[in-house]
Amino acid sequence: MTLSRLSAAVLALACLSCGTNSDPNRIVIWHQMRVDERLILEDQVNRFMSLHPGVKVEAIYKETEELRSGFIIAAIAGQGPDLVYGPSDQVGPFQVMDIIKPLETMFEPGWLAGFNPKALTWYKGHLYQIADKLGNHLALVYNKKLLQSPPQTDRELIDLGRALTLDKNGDGRIDQYGLVWNYTEPFFFIPFMTGFGGWVMDEQGNPTLNNRGTVSGLRFIEELRDKYRMIPAEADYNIADALFKDGKAAMIINGDWSWSGYRKAGIDLGVAPLPKITETGLWCAPMVSPKGYSINTNVTTDKLPIVAEFIRFIMAPENQLQTAIALETMPTWKALYDDPRIKGDEILMNSEQQIERGKPMPVVPELRAIWDAMRPSYQAVLGGAKTPEQAAWDMQKLALQKIAEMNE
Repeated sequence: MTLSRLSAAVLALACLSCGTNSDPNRIVIWHQMRVDERLILEDQVNRFMSLHPGVKVEAIYKETEELRSGFIIAAIAGQGPDLVYGPSDQVGPFQVMDIIKPLETMFEPGWLAGFNPKALTWYKGHLYQIADKLGNHLALVYNKKLLQSPPQTDRELIDLGRALTLDKNGDGRIDQYGLVWNYTEPFFFIPFMTGFGGWVMDEQGNPTLNNRGTVSGLRFIEELRDKYRMIPAEADYNIADALFKDGKAAMIINGDWSWSGYRKAGIDLGVAPLPKITETGLWCAPMVSPKGYSINTNVTTDKLPIVAEFIRFIMAPENQLQTAIALETMPTWKALYDDPRIKGDEILMNSEQQIERGKPMPVVPELRAIWDAMRPSYQAVLGGAKTPEQAAWDMQKLALQKIAEMNE
């Protein structure tokens, strides 16, 4: 959405926005946490309120896109929640529109030094988000009842995937797949793009989609489906997720948000870093991003102390540890990495290894235009309408066009 279109939207919708609450003892949070995260947040919010009698904290769930667009419209109109929670890639668009506050002067340097640096999202010289979770990343998840040792390379992935793709009753239909994942979405394509040496943009935010990594990555996924027949002919997120939960897939590529759900489904779960591409010698590197809190620029000076106090509380080591153990997500407080409950968790340790091999998700606004430019040509390759080479070319052309339109 361009600034001119956004301004029009603000004028049209400001009356529908949730007004800024001027009550200094009421904190409103907008977030997009899944159900299991919400339960932990609710517990921590209740404990915060018990420690601060008279303070009311309201945590309001919104779908990711609704949260982003709604916060932009409300904040520009001088309204909206006090805190907004989400992945770091929302920082760029929010900062450009001047709707979140710089945080570096609100918190003492010694306290900030206790965080993994990847948890502190700096942009244009200022700190705009402090994260309680690090990752939001893809990894290789496997069912230990079907696979004891995960693949280390793409060749091993193919060999195991083919061996574990089975027609068990001889009716000509696959009953168990070696690998499933939401391979129709560009975000889930990134690990193979990077494994073959590609990336989405350069350091100046210019798209770099017409590259060898895009072409080779697309061709590799085509071969997994059409040549080796080890993945379903079609699979969106829900299909892949259901197949793995039902024990009908040995491996799935999915994010840290999904792992606790697989345990609850009764899967004997293993998590491993994504494999290395033999041709390049590069590990498949997913995008990695922290998830955390930013403060609405409309929060008044007299209210900032209690909002900052809530951030300190929610980031406290004991609260991060509670979240990490329950959800198997990586905390951001560095001292917790030596806690035996973290070091002794095989999934968390493998997750940390995947995070180290990953690539930071860009926070610049141009990333949204790049996602939108990738999707149609990427899916056209899967549908047989374009070659990988033509798709890479078209992605780059459309990305440049969309970025130009965004900056009009």
